[in-house]
Amino acid sequence: MSEYKDITVESEGNGGKVVFAEDVVATIATLAAAEVDGVYGMSGTAFEGLGEKLGKKNYTKGIKVEVGQVECAVDMNIIVRYGFKIQDVCRAVQEAVKNAIETMTGLKVVQVNIAVTSIAFAKEVPAEPPKPENRVK
Repeated sequence: MSEYKDITVESEGNGGKVVFAEDVVATIATLAAAEVDGVYGMSGTAFEGLGEKLGKKNYTKGIKVEVGQVECAVDMNIIVRYGFKIQDVCRAVQEAVKNAIETMTGLKVVQVNIAVTSIAFAKEVPAEPPKPENRVK
């Protein structure tokens, strides 16, 4: 995924080239998806999980990005929180990812494909025992 793709920038007078790594676009997609209510996280392969256990933060876990000259496509694996409508969460993720990538890179997003790989159940937080009052005697 760390292969570079050339994206040509059209500008008046000065021609130029902007180069995006696919990991950059994948990171933008991950951060945009994480902001959507109902998304618990991304789901990746066992190999990607091994890297995190060794201390390497992987922002592109569960995401595959194909970047062309002016377009890109994104495939994502997400985990949805229990109690949320999966279709609504997926639509919101698609819109958030599309907007974030198009705004930050100028690439046209042609597809955001989402696979829901799991449902996350909220862990109950045990109630704290009442604290003894500090009384002056």
